[in-house]
This record gives sequence, structure tokens and C-alpha cells, in this order.
Amino acid sequence: MSAQLSVITCSHNPRSEYLEQVVNALRTQTLPADRWEYLLIDNASAEPLNSRVDISWHPNARHIREPQLGLTHARLRGISESTGEVLVFVDDDNVLDPDFLEQALKISEEWPRLGTWAGQTRPGFEAPPPDWTRRYWGRLVIREFDSDRWSNGPSDADAMPCGAGMCVRRSVADYYLELHKSGKRSVMMDRAGSSLISGGDSDMAICACDLGMGMGMFASLKLTHLIPPDRLTEDYLVRLVEGLAYSAIVLDSFRTSSRTNGHSTGRRFSSSVADLARLCIRNKRERRFFRAVRRGQQKAEILLAGKA
Repeated sequence: MSAQLSVITCSHNPRSEYLEQVVNALRTQTLPADRWEYLLIDNASAEPLNSRVDISWHPNARHIREPQLGLTHARLRGISESTGEVLVFVDDDNVLDPDFLEQALKISEEWPRLGTWAGQTRPGFEAPPPDWTRRYWGRLVIREFDSDRWSNGPSDADAMPCGAGMCVRRSVADYYLELHKSGKRSVMMDRAGSSLISGGDSDMAICACDLGMGMGMFASLKLTHLIPPDRLTEDYLVRLVEGLAYSAIVLDSFRTSSRTNGHSTGRRFSSSVADLARLCIRNKRERRFFRAVRRGQQKAEILLAGKA
């Protein structure tokens, strides 16, 4: 008999101490283990995870090796190999609260028109973060809120789940898988190695809307996102912001037919003048982040223009 939930962790060269916390949190879930399966997808790690991560405590757990590098490839492998009616993506730095899976299953039963949903992600900082980084915490998938929210509007950011602890119905996951198999996702989203491109989780969430379903965020779903000090440096956050700006434009292109046209030169000139004015009133750090956003957008526009 198929499991009700499939929990999928995709991991490439993980921090051992982080992954240990992730697995331990899964081991102490209040939802009985016979109601869910666990898939640990080893995405081309230098040291195979099956030799150093014990998941034998779970009666229906599997190590799966995905040799093609990239989070998208790992997620697609997890979708293909899983059997549950709801898939729960748990990153290798996501420590679930003990009742997370129980709450996820409850939401799936009480909200049958939702195709994907997630919850709160608290920060688990190794060291106190610099104060100036606070404005960028949202980019680090930190989301805390008091009330539930849902929508069937694909542009509703408040209701859009992020990849950390994202729950996806089988019909939505299979649709997303088919988009890749059919070649309709020729631009690969998500991280591969040191790349900070993202957006695959948002694409999957919006697939629910494509199918006439909704997406939601629920306060009862809680996890801790482990964040090391090197993700709170200016260099890392600048790279992250650039990757997010790039990803947003590519993601939007999947569902629009807009492309560069004959009026773009004038628009770029106007934008350049406005950018220059904005840069004059920013401090050095703000200018660096502003330029990163523009770089990411420009790289995406060049990529899409080449595919037009």
C-alpha cells in the first residue's frame, strides 16, 4: 500500500551536523512511520550519503543516488521514485517541529482544493547575525507569521510556499515532472553546485494554480532553517540577490509571451538614467546590492532574448 506522505530530502555535499539534525527531527515525528515514506536523494555528493547517514530506523526509507548535479534533477528524481499522495520536500538544513508531518497531512485532508502549501521557517543561526542583514532574511527563506493565508492567484507572494517544507499533491508534482520531460522547461531553475539560481519551488507552487487549485501558508506548520555564518556575509548575500533577480524573470517567462521588442532600447535608456539617480542616494553596500539586482535581471533578459 502506498504511503500517505512521501518525505523527500535532496542533498549535495551536506554539512554532516546539519543533516544529522534533519534526520533526527524526522525520527521523532508524531505521525506514525507506517503512514509516510522517506527518500534521501544523494545529488552527486563526493562522499555517498548511504555510507554515512543511517535511515534504517524508518521501515520505509530509501537512499537514492541522482548523479546529475542540480536541485531540480534531484527533486524530479524524488517525484519519480515516491509513492505518496502528498510530497513533502525537506531540505538538508530544515529541522521540522515534531508535529510537522501530522499537521501537513491534516491540511491535505481539510483543504482538498489546495495543490501546494508550506508554513513558518524560523531562523537557526549558528552565530548572531549582523544587524544590517535583517532586511535580507526573507531571501534566506525566513518566514514567520500568525495567520493562515491561501490563494489561487499565481502572483500572490504572501500565499506562495517556499521550498523549505513545501507540501505538494501528487497531481501537481506529476504535472511539474511532465513539464520537464516534455521539454517545456528548457531553462533549468534551482541550484547546481555553487550556483544560487532558484525558483523551481515557486514554479512547482504555481503549477497548482495552472491546474485550477490553490496554494497556501499555514502557521501550524513550523520548522527551523539552519543558517551558517557564511550565508550572512555581504559577498554571499550579493550573489544570492543577483540569483533571485535572475530567477524571477526566468520564472515569469514560463507563463508569459513577453519578449524584448523594438521599444526596448528606449526603455533601457530610461531605466539606466533612473538607476543612476538611485545609485547617487545609496551608500556603498546598498549600491552593491542594487547593481546585483540589475545584473541578474540583465543576464536573464539576455538568456531569454537568445531563446526568442
